[in-house]
Order: sequence, then structure tokens, then C-alpha cells
Amino acid sequence: MEECIGKILIVEDDTALRRSLLTPLSMLGFSVAEAGSGEDALAMIRMSSYEAVLLDINMPGIGGIETCRRLRKLFTRLPIIMLTVLDEEDDKVEALDAGADDYVTKPFKMRELTARIRAAVRRFRAPSLPAQMPIVNGEIVLDPVRHRVERSGVEIHLTPREFDALHSLMNRAGRPVTHAKLLSELRGPGAAMERGYLRVLIGQLRKKLEKDPAQPEYILTDSYIGYRFREA
Repeated sequence: MEECIGKILIVEDDTALRRSLLTPLSMLGFSVAEAGSGEDALAMIRMSSYEAVLLDINMPGIGGIETCRRLRKLFTRLPIIMLTVLDEEDDKVEALDAGADDYVTKPFKMRELTARIRAAVRRFRAPSLPAQMPIVNGEIVLDPVRHRVERSGVEIHLTPREFDALHSLMNRAGRPVTHAKLLSELRGPGAAMERGYLRVLIGQLRKKLEKDPAQPEYILTDSYIGYRFREA
């Protein structure tokens, strides 16, 4: 019997789309359950354990955003991947601010969706590191206790704000962090519109960490959304 590579819940009101996802994901080795509404999803998730939720943003009833908020309150670590409509950037930002871990835009390629789900399950199964443990991603090592960052064993001198931004991004490696969320963590809730400050800060970080700041390897841009540190 093929080993299950992840137990996931698909929440989508379109039956045809739900079934078009269920069959290939099941063939790839995922254990897949389906719900036709946010209300059904919330009921099912209380009765069974899942390792990721694939959640459509546009549904009747309580809707995808509100479902996401409620799921996140119930399960702080459960990966939630939103299915959004292409170019609806405001929806993506709202979904991430509601607690989603990632998003995939329709129409999507099955290979991309599968990669996002695999990464989400992998993060969910990984043991949580104590807050004081160093974070390692490729050549970059961030030590929150010593307040030290190294690349290939060489210390990189960062300002306190640069360190905090990098810590925030590396803690969520592989997941997008919105401009508003990052600014709120760095400068408080009233700083959500200070995009220029954030662009400069990220630019300085890239100059210090990246081999080619113009072609970043670690700190990636999600256009109109925010930034993500590469998947570990």
C-alpha cells in the first residue's frame, strides 16, 4: 500500500473543481477529504486531523476569508493554502492577513499546487524549534540569542531593524509575509502604509546577504503582496 504523503482537506463549493483536484492528488499519494462550504469544513476539522487545508476564497455562506480566520483560531499551526483568482491582489493580501500560509492563483498548474501542498505538509510535520535555537537556511544562519547572522561562516553586521525583518522572514521560510504584517511587526500597527521604508530596508538586507542583490536567492518578492524567504 502506497504511503500517505499528506492528509489534506479541500474546501471548494464547485463540485467539478473539487473532483478535478481530488483525483490527481489521491493518485499522487495524498489522503484527500472534501468539503463544499466553510461551515462543512469547520465541522469536519473538529472530527478529524488534517495536515493541510486547500481553501477557496470565494464561497457562499461564511466565505473563504472568514473560514480561514476561524480555522486559524482553532489551529495555529495548520497550513492553510488559499485558492484565489488571478490578479486579485487585494484578495491575496486579505487572505494572508486572515492567517493563510500561502496562496495559489486560478487557473493553476497541478505541479505548482502539489509543490505548495508538499511544502506545507513538510513544515507541519517538522518539529518546532525552540524560539532561542538558531535558524539555518542554506548558507544563512540567524542566531536570535546572540543576535548574530552569518553567511558561509562569515558574520554579517545588521542593524536592529534589519535583524528583526530577517528573523521574521526566516521564521516563515517558504511563506509570503505581507507588507502590512512585516511593517506592523517592525514599527507597530500604525505603520502599515510605509511601503517606501520597507523597500529600502529589504534593499539593504539584500545588499548584505545576497551574492547578487538584483537577482536575490534568499529574500524573494511576491509582487504587490510582500516578501518571502526561500523554502528551507
